[in-house]
Parts: sequence; structure tokens; C-alpha cells
Amino acid sequence: MPEKKDFIIKDKRMFSKEGQDNQEEERAAKEEEMAESSETEAQASESEDATASAEDAESFQLPEINFATFIFSLNSSVLVHLGIIDDPASGKKVKNLILAKQTIDILGMLEEKTRGNLTEDEKSMLKHMLYDLRMIYVKEKG
Repeated sequence: MPEKKDFIIKDKRMFSKEGQDNQEEERAAKEEEMAESSETEAQASESEDATASAEDAESFQLPEINFATFIFSLNSSVLVHLGIIDDPASGKKVKNLILAKQTIDILGMLEEKTRGNLTEDEKSMLKHMLYDLRMIYVKEKG
């Protein structure tokens, strides 16, 4: 018949018979417990952040995604790269003419590839936007 254990024996001596430090195991166990508890706290914090972000997203309405908003987004990107408007990330005006030219070229490619598929308003908007951006680019490169 197996014996039933009602208590746990824990060796609290500082050193074993071989002279090894017994407290190292205790410290390692405590560190592991602390790591697990901090991991649990981090997960709880992330969960709270995700909930707050979801609430913020619900209260903030993004514009409808269509061709016009896409083109305006690229236009804004070019203006940032030309140093006309502040970079949203840094809050400073920074010129990067290579990226500005690349984005202008993307807009030109979109004009070419969407020819015949745009409304008159979209076609006019893209044409005038490209003209203005190209003129600013030439002036800045000057």
C-alpha cells in the first residue's frame, strides 16, 4: 500500500554535502517565477492597449477609400518628400527628391494605366495634380 504524504520536506541548508550552493536553485526558481509574472503583466498590458486602440479606431473615422483618396495620399507623400509639408513622423520638413520623383512617376504610371477607366473628375484631378507636382519638383531640383 502506497504511503500518503501530508507534508513536504524542503532542504533549507545553504550548502549540500558536496559543498554546492543550494540557494542557487532557489534563486533560479524565484527568477523564473518573476519572469512568468512579468510576462503575464505584459500580456495584460498589451490586451489593454489593443482594447484602447480598438476604441480609438471606432471613434476616429477614416475617409472612404476610393481612387481620389488614394491619389491624394500619394500627392501628400510627394509634398512631404519635396519638403513642402512637414513629415508626420518627425514633424520636420525634409527633402528627399529621389523618393519624390519615384512617387511622381508612380502617379504618371497610374495615369497611363487607368486611361479610359476614369471619370472626367478623376482624370482632371490626376492631370492637374501631376502637372503641379512636376513643376514643384523641377523648381526644387533646379
